[in-house]
Amino acid sequence: MADEVKLPADSFEPLDKSKHLDSEKIAAPNLTFMQDAWRRLKKNKSAIIAMIILVIFFVLAFGSAFISPHNPNAVNPQLANLPPKWPGVNINGVNGTLVQAGSRVNAYQAAGAGAGVHYWLGTDYLGRDMLSRILFGTRISLTVAVVATAVDLLIGVSFGLFSGWKGGWIDNFMQRVIEIIMSIPTLVVVVLLILILKPGMTSITLAIAFSSWTTMARLIRAQTMELKGQEYVLAAQTLGESSIKIAFKHLLPNLSSIIIIQTMFTIPSAIFFEAFLSFVGIGISAPQASLGTLLNDGQKNFQFLPYQMWYPAIVLSVIMIAFNIFADGLRDAFDPQTKE
Repeated sequence: MADEVKLPADSFEPLDKSKHLDSEKIAAPNLTFMQDAWRRLKKNKSAIIAMIILVIFFVLAFGSAFISPHNPNAVNPQLANLPPKWPGVNINGVNGTLVQAGSRVNAYQAAGAGAGVHYWLGTDYLGRDMLSRILFGTRISLTVAVVATAVDLLIGVSFGLFSGWKGGWIDNFMQRVIEIIMSIPTLVVVVLLILILKPGMTSITLAIAFSSWTTMARLIRAQTMELKGQEYVLAAQTLGESSIKIAFKHLLPNLSSIIIIQTMFTIPSAIFFEAFLSFVGIGISAPQASLGTLLNDGQKNFQFLPYQMWYPAIVLSVIMIAFNIFADGLRDAFDPQTKE
């Protein structure tokens, strides 16, 4: 047997800390799931721009009671159908002039309006300020969509969680209920609610909420059935956790991305459906206005006064596009498999 070789004590020396050796240092930051999703979302410039646009619209719409230049329902027939007029701007289309009988005339002088009277987006056929009505109409459209989506969120998530968690004959029965509701056209539901209730925000909100939660419920149910077989859920059941605690502590956090994304797609659908109902005359009743009623009023004079339809149409289009772009950005941000 060979003799043991003993190394002297000075064979080992501590490393110099000034060299800052970081061969085992974690390079990536320690982020939570939501922090990582926000980091990924910030890299999507189009989604951030869409989010800023939506914030601006929400602030303007829900702050319309304070920033609106005129009463949106105040009727002034003498100032009816005036074109847009921006103070200090002498550009055709925004200088208060119209083409009549082949010549351009000052519509404000012809109507006897004072020198200081101006309407940024013109007036409608009753002399009501278009800018104020668009602001209030946007608020009504957003309110209907947000309330309907909140009901959709509450019913759809609860229904889908319970159905997916229980499974078996309970899940089979609950899915048949969803199929029955989905087979009923939403327009029929609206008409029935209008017969029971008076036309307005309540009937439209209930109609949208009644028919729109089924998609959310199906998505949540499918993901719940997948998640309930995961190890952390089985471990929680083994430790004696209640079903309610497992749902709120383990399932809902892992379903948050789907809930947020589906909500962002539901809101523009509700806005468009409300605008459609108001456009065909079974939505918001006068004198209140939504984007749909403004489009309906504007299309009557579109050939001669196109601005009365263009402005609410532009607002509705921008809101719809911004919501869809923002929802696409959220979908990419919450998907870890998406390439950055």
